[in-house]
Amino acid sequence: MNIKSSYIFLIGAVLAFAGGVSAADETVYTVKPGDTLGISVWKEPDLQGTAVLVRPDGTFSFPLVGQVDARGKSVVELQQTVTERLSKFISDPVVTVTVADIKGNKIYVIGQVNKPGDFIVNPRVNVMQALSMAGGTTAFASLSNISILRRTATGQQAIPFHYTDVVHGKELSQNVELQSGDIVVVP
Repeated sequence: MNIKSSYIFLIGAVLAFAGGVSAADETVYTVKPGDTLGISVWKEPDLQGTAVLVRPDGTFSFPLVGQVDARGKSVVELQQTVTERLSKFISDPVVTVTVADIKGNKIYVIGQVNKPGDFIVNPRVNVMQALSMAGGTTAFASLSNISILRRTATGQQAIPFHYTDVVHGKELSQNVELQSGDIVVVP
């Protein structure tokens, strides 16, 4: 294979790989209450480097924009919203929105664990990882009765978790990815 064909092969491999991974395959972080956002507007000194806290109701306020509902929205969506609202006052605003501090993505582990409490997770943690973050279970834990409490649109849901099955490689589907606000209960 000569240099030219090697080059073409390399370009083709890179394009094939790049085409095989789409942005849809990645999980997009959605802003949560408690997060701090950094918002800057280019060439606007009064609107640069502003840190805003997402309030418990999922909203935040920004000068000239007013109140913005951030619940379930990505940084890109919030950037579009802020840009649209600012365009009424500033021609062609260039807005940057970042998550400066993630404090809203919390899970809780309670009961018979060595270090119960709340844990900030970024962003994917499963039940076994959460138990590890809590220092593992105590000798008194009922390992076959662990449950995950999850708030849904229809109310509270209890998801069973049998530690001994998962440790032995059985029924691994129980080792679910935790969502913000989930509570792992170890009786």
